[in-house]
Amino acid sequence: MPSGTVAPDADFREILVDFGSETQPFYIGRASVAVPGVVAGLCRMAESRGALPLPVLLEPAIRLARSGAVLSPALEYILDILLPIFTDTPTMASLYQTQGQTYRAGAQMVFPLLADALEQLGKVGPELFYSGAVDAAIVSDQQSHGGLVTAADLTNYRVGESTPIRIEYRINEILLPPPASSGGVLIAFTLKLLGNVDISEIAHNSYEHVCLLAEAIRLTSIARHDWERGNGNAERRVSEFLSSAHLEKYATELQAVLAGSAPRQAADFAPGPASTTHISVVNEYDTVVSLTFSAEENAGFVLGDTGVFLNNMLGEIDLHPDGFHRHPAETRLQTMMSPVVVRQRGLPVLAIGSGWSNWLRSAILQVVSNSLDFGMPLQAAIDAPRVHFESDVLQLEGGIDPRVAARCEQAGYRVNLWPERNMFFGGAHGVARQSGSLVAAGDARRGGVIAIVE
Repeated sequence: MPSGTVAPDADFREILVDFGSETQPFYIGRASVAVPGVVAGLCRMAESRGALPLPVLLEPAIRLARSGAVLSPALEYILDILLPIFTDTPTMASLYQTQGQTYRAGAQMVFPLLADALEQLGKVGPELFYSGAVDAAIVSDQQSHGGLVTAADLTNYRVGESTPIRIEYRINEILLPPPASSGGVLIAFTLKLLGNVDISEIAHNSYEHVCLLAEAIRLTSIARHDWERGNGNAERRVSEFLSSAHLEKYATELQAVLAGSAPRQAADFAPGPASTTHISVVNEYDTVVSLTFSAEENAGFVLGDTGVFLNNMLGEIDLHPDGFHRHPAETRLQTMMSPVVVRQRGLPVLAIGSGWSNWLRSAILQVVSNSLDFGMPLQAAIDAPRVHFESDVLQLEGGIDPRVAARCEQAGYRVNLWPERNMFFGGAHGVARQSGSLVAAGDARRGGVIAIVE
């Protein structure tokens, strides 16, 4: 969190985004910008674990920014729903529209100033953003428009390194992100609930399987209140939340509900950011990276002549339940982002992650279970229709048997059976070692792609 104090006339304003079934407010402007850490984090990863120098790593991004990146149908959809943000200022609008017309799928979009900034990043390193030219542009722009980020915030920014959450799931070891991710500990909790149930005789996406997933997700949402109320040392909180003593009552309740008892209703939490990217990478040396990061929707402006967009982390309602600009300085915001790595006998066999806020938890959970419990190939594990349970509604993705949906309704669930696959159910992208080979799979729900680099 930045250390400044927001002024009454600060550049901080509401933008309404129309998702079709609902309109959601987002807040953008200079006072929505938190300290940008992604550049420092990625550069740290490249330095500590990478084999190539930073200028070489940046070459593909520079080439795309300068020569043109093709707009995909999935990104066209994102562009359309977030158009009020992407056209909020004339400079931003000029990048996403030509002669007043928004770019369509297949168009080549160029970002020449961003290409220049990336070239400088390769030459200078991350200092460019924290004590160099981009740093100076951020500070000047923030001071001129009532932003909160100061020169000291940027100079003093440090990458945090944490020990992952490790749980046993059947014969596997699963590594998940610790706080500031809430998603990691909640996915771990759901997996521990599933681990108490023998599903070897349950057919995938049968009525019994759908009910098991729905109730495990429901109980995790109820348990989330225990997590949110906790405070103090993060490692101790995780240990207590995932302890057998804490899990026991939920595991007992799960068995009772599956046997016919009436379930408790879970209170709702606000949906989190939807503009998140996940990348999974593996090489021939079994080095695996599972990386999730988010710029939110961006703050609605281009940073001077740098071509850089800044985040709007301080303008996301779900990240600020007590109101905007109330977090203490130098705190890290909570997130649902949950890159996951699965190991067997000490070797990585799966790296998976997803975007899409609360929905990413159920997406990751089901891909992991599809792969480990049902032995599905990675692409099939990702493509399989999903279940999501929230706001006391059982969401069933297209491809689930309508007879299963009907039986769920007869059992008392409020069911929404979708006609087809939809990005509502997350977008999980992963790599795996299966049958002795390395495989990769992208999720078509969110325009996922794979690439083999030789």
